[in-house]
Amino acid sequence: MSTETVKITRLGAQGHGIAESDQGPVYVPHTLPGETVAIARNGNHGSLMSIAQVSPDRITPLCRHFDPDRDACGGCSLQHLAETPYRDFKRELVVEALKSKGLAPEVGELVVAQPGERRRTVFSARKTEKDFLLGFNRAETNHIVSIEECPIASPGITARLEAIRAVGQALAVGSDTFHITVLETLSGLDLAAHDLKPLSDKQRRAATETVLGLKGIARVSVNGEVLIEPQKPLIDFGGVKVSPPPGAFTQATKPAEDAMADLVLSHLAKAKRVLDLFAGSGTFALRLARMAKVHAVEGEEKSLKALDHAARNTQGLKPVSVEKRDLFRRPMTLLELKNYDAVVFDPPRAGAEAQVKELARSGIKSIAAVSCNPGTLARDLRILVDGGYRITSVTPIDQFLWSPHVETVALLRK
Repeated sequence: MSTETVKITRLGAQGHGIAESDQGPVYVPHTLPGETVAIARNGNHGSLMSIAQVSPDRITPLCRHFDPDRDACGGCSLQHLAETPYRDFKRELVVEALKSKGLAPEVGELVVAQPGERRRTVFSARKTEKDFLLGFNRAETNHIVSIEECPIASPGITARLEAIRAVGQALAVGSDTFHITVLETLSGLDLAAHDLKPLSDKQRRAATETVLGLKGIARVSVNGEVLIEPQKPLIDFGGVKVSPPPGAFTQATKPAEDAMADLVLSHLAKAKRVLDLFAGSGTFALRLARMAKVHAVEGEEKSLKALDHAARNTQGLKPVSVEKRDLFRRPMTLLELKNYDAVVFDPPRAGAEAQVKELARSGIKSIAAVSCNPGTLARDLRILVDGGYRITSVTPIDQFLWSPHVETVALLRK
């Protein structure tokens, strides 16, 4: 490891400052373009030691855990960047990804996220000889920074950090790191512990007693199995109440989900039969069912059952049918797509390449593409454009505040 002074020229896709060297780019967390900094360098990675020239875009971070001089939490990477350049950075991630595939549609302004909106977060946890750690990993390490506050998380989560810690401590087996996905629901916190070794009967009883002694905990599960459920966790998809399975995917913030849903519903407003691919627990399908017949396709059976149960038990919806299907291995075919006049798809980070190849050949009039990965979205949009679709709008949405992640909704017409 060597010590040197470098000039930061740009921000990388992960939000780290980049300095150029004879050996290639050097990535330095917590730095900004235009800054001259002293770093401890290890290969292409630099740890910030001091700043000789400060960027005018640098601001004081909101959270005390975001401090490179101390044991810095890696949950955020961009708290030190002022609002306007931060928004530009997020939007540019989408612009550049599209440009890399030869696409240049107008990209809208970023739909912004605010502190305190995250209803879903994943904590790292581990029991030590003296303590129990609950927090986030330090950037690019397995070291857990235990937190006392989190400005991105909802007040309902931050107010119950001690309760989450107590449950985690009761569940901990040995000193191995595990994770707790926390979802704030209408009926309390839904805690899903995963990467844990099997619990003994004694531990199950102790953990159950711990939960019963706490307020505001709706459900606790371990590796997908419900341990205790004092209240059925409920979330609201456009007025339809759904109880998602333990640890199931949900959008990280309600405002971002609503923004995405508004774009999708407006674009598909004239459709009579809509296909929702990678439907999850019904984020779009159940909203769309107020105006059209919907066929929801999802590979995860428990999420699909939650969607189906909600649809069957909600008045005022048009027919909703469901299908369990691995769309990566068995996409909806051209023949099957003839039954629909509109599609929305929201795949995992890998995108939906196999499926969009079928969509590109179809005559479906309107498509809404939702993605958490600008790179795979650009690839998929290129396929659709080559198949005769026109991109009518692209909207970047920030629901992962102060991180390098951005959500995007792209709308297309045949």
